[in-house]
Amino acid sequence: MEPIFETNPLIDRLPKHLKQFIKPQNYEEYTPINQAVWRYVMRKNVDYLSKVAHSSYLEGLQKTGISIENIPSMYGMNRILKEIGWAAVAVDGFIPPNAFMEFQAYNVLVIACDIRQLEHIEYTPAPDIIHEGAGHAPIIANPEYAEYLRRFGEIGCKAISSAYDYEMYEAIRLLSILKEAENTPAEEILKAEERVTYLQNNAGELSEMAKIRNLHWWTVEYGLIGTPENPKIYGAGLLSSIGESEWCMTDHVQKIPYDITASEVNFDITKPQPQLFVTPDFAHLSLVLEEFANKMALRTGGLSGIKKLIDSKSLGTIELSTGLQISGIFTHVIEHEGKPIYVQTTGKTALAYREKELVGHGTDYHAEGFGSPIGKLKGINLAIEDMSPRDLRAYDIYEAEAVTLEFEGNITVKGEIITGSRNLQGEIILISFKNCTVTHGDSILFKPEWGVYDMAIGKKVVSAFSGPADIHSFNLVSHVSNTHTIKQEISESRKELESLYKKVREIRETHTSLETLSIILKSLTDKYSNDWLLSIEIAELAHKFHLEELLDNCLKHLEFLKQNRPEIAHLITNGLDLILEKEVV
Repeated sequence: MEPIFETNPLIDRLPKHLKQFIKPQNYEEYTPINQAVWRYVMRKNVDYLSKVAHSSYLEGLQKTGISIENIPSMYGMNRILKEIGWAAVAVDGFIPPNAFMEFQAYNVLVIACDIRQLEHIEYTPAPDIIHEGAGHAPIIANPEYAEYLRRFGEIGCKAISSAYDYEMYEAIRLLSILKEAENTPAEEILKAEERVTYLQNNAGELSEMAKIRNLHWWTVEYGLIGTPENPKIYGAGLLSSIGESEWCMTDHVQKIPYDITASEVNFDITKPQPQLFVTPDFAHLSLVLEEFANKMALRTGGLSGIKKLIDSKSLGTIELSTGLQISGIFTHVIEHEGKPIYVQTTGKTALAYREKELVGHGTDYHAEGFGSPIGKLKGINLAIEDMSPRDLRAYDIYEAEAVTLEFEGNITVKGEIITGSRNLQGEIILISFKNCTVTHGDSILFKPEWGVYDMAIGKKVVSAFSGPADIHSFNLVSHVSNTHTIKQEISESRKELESLYKKVREIRETHTSLETLSIILKSLTDKYSNDWLLSIEIAELAHKFHLEELLDNCLKHLEFLKQNRPEIAHLITNGLDLILEKEVV
């Protein structure tokens, strides 16, 4: 049974394999403390980012309906996002990079709907609604940037991963979950960190997916715009981190002009970034993306593209020069003079043309794999796909004819032709044989007793990419991670603290029961003396309604906390700076 979530036409058109990652937001699960964390971060962000963020940020907050006062609901966001041609869905933490980017290709913003703990208010390695909702959503209101994001998703979801990438994804996902979970034993976090560090130090050659993830990180997540001397923030990771958004503007962080070399620069999600890349404008992002795409197997194909798919050990597709597409798990390639001359898949395989499965050539029919020669016939300069009906007759490539086809590289296909399939241009794309034997020298690649042999036609591989040509050919609804975000347990003590936050929130919204604020502050200082955020919220109300004695008591308590908890002193100072008028010197 599919989870119940708010939908709209953009979400409705998503394929099933993407819908499997969507979860309900369950807005009622956000606690008063969660709401206070959102409010603090957003108030601080809007105040600070108005000076250092790209102009699209504040404009986007208004356009996307994101409130400073309340955590946004998916329903409310979608009502407004549809006006700019986008939608938003809730997911559980990190999802696989290919899926994340494919969502973008459909103009759908993925939002991890959990929110960071108060203890991690400045930064969390786990994606959360502050990062996604307050970081990503506002910037997509800029049309140029929104198109870059969509195009990035379109290209990125075709990038070929390595087996290493999947290991790294699961390792980072687990680490982010453990770090954000309440009361995780230190040894568990250390073990997860060591696993990530080990994988980072043993990455080997970067895959296409690793490289395009680097581009995504240095632009969408941690991008700066303008000049290295005068940059502005547009990356969501910076926009949503009140600590790193300030740090990145200092001279401690190197500012580098953005170009394709950023694809080779790895990142560490658990630490502040030592350098950032600066694009002159959003249009430049698209130029670099296209430059990178031109080097991908998606556009170059060839032997290297097939080898990347074999290395990935995952479902992928090659497209031949005739337009025929072979989708499956590629396990073997025979090469000759630097070119592929025979390719083999193992297990369920499907054939397609223009992303539509060929009738009769789905995974049920090709359940055991598919193999075919690629290239030209030996001694004949004319490829089969380029032959006219007269040429085909001349070489006995004709229905009901017994024929021996010798390909370059010593691949031989010998059998009786049953039929053939053509593309829209009239080129032969597939020939079927009975009583067929396929050999490479002394090695037998196909025997007559195995049944009908279907031979793909194509003189070269023009494209290779991740995933199937026709998404309906395979069951893709099985790829959700086994790890899940850990929900914090609410103790009785925590419930009482939450109730104090709730009371203050109600007072702020209704402007009533102001006299109870002193009682709340006393209860707070007596029972929860380490909590600082609620004292700031009470101080805000005391200042607003000129409750001088209450304000003085708040400030005394907060000063006590600054002395006893120096690690949060700057958070208290920043919070008070938003409330109190600074003296004019």
